[in-house]
Amino acid sequence: KNFYDVLQVSKTASDAQIKRAYRKLALQYHPDKNKGDEDATTKFAEINNAYEILSDADKRKTYDRHGEEGLKQQQQGGGGGGAQDIFSQFFGGGGFGGFGGFGGREEEEDQTVKGETLEVQLEVTLKDLYVGRTLKVTRDKNVLKPAKGTRKCNCKNKMQTKQIGPGMFQQFQTQECEECPNVKFAREDDTLSVEVEKGMKDGQEINFFEEGEPVIDGEPGDLKFKIKTVQSSAVPFRRERDNLHYDLTISLVDALVGFSVKIDHLDGHKVEIANAHVTKPGEVLTISGEGMPQHDRASKFGNLLVHITVAFPKTIPDKLKDVVRKEFAGL
Repeated sequence: KNFYDVLQVSKTASDAQIKRAYRKLALQYHPDKNKGDEDATTKFAEINNAYEILSDADKRKTYDRHGEEGLKQQQQGGGGGGAQDIFSQFFGGGGFGGFGGFGGREEEEDQTVKGETLEVQLEVTLKDLYVGRTLKVTRDKNVLKPAKGTRKCNCKNKMQTKQIGPGMFQQFQTQECEECPNVKFAREDDTLSVEVEKGMKDGQEINFFEEGEPVIDGEPGDLKFKIKTVQSSAVPFRRERDNLHYDLTISLVDALVGFSVKIDHLDGHKVEIANAHVTKPGEVLTISGEGMPQHDRASKFGNLLVHITVAFPKTIPDKLKDVVRKEFAGL
């Protein structure tokens, strides 16, 4: 998988964004928090591997230019640390319950102001979901820009005690702030590469960490693309989970003596639909392995279910009726 997609960040993400994305995902998928969940363990390893590359300026540059093959050549003869080693270096300590005061860190994280998370419907075709596709999405988004002057920032409330008489004290709250450079919101065009993976389903989300609405003195929200399949009359397939459905009309002769036809699949390869026996109207033929690819298991496919309609002739010439009665008598 693309390392940027694993950490749910764009290729232009800053070091700080990559670090925050790693922290969020590493805590979410840590094996100590997901005991017995093999998928979470695999995901945790992928997250750590991606962070090891993208957090290193030289490795990231090599990956951006030459991909994983370039990294393999660069890393020949050297061994990287395991997922737990990277996690421990980042957080300090060992397991999930004891890496450097996790509780305090999470409370601190919860207090950070975060911008609004944006959800965008991403319309794709059934073919996109069958073969996979990378879409370029251009958007007009809010960004923070430097502005003239200064502003109050990082304000904290502080309790003060004042004596108002013999043995009498009054407590009151004051606010202490720092002076920071001023900022303003501006609109800016931005292009994201959104990877639609094989076998994804409607409602699945493709996340981009901190690509949502920015907020002053806080972290930007996230951006989520939600998959939505666009139906087209030009596409003869219908999807049901990992299976595909196809309607096929055959003649009465083919229904009686058998038939064989070839159809074009979503990626253009030919699929043979055949039955050497009598085919009944409404019969459903199952062709194994010709359905949709299973997401995260793209080498495995669902089935193709072919729904048969038999086209009966409107009329039969009188001279053939006796022949039909004779030939089909007793069947």
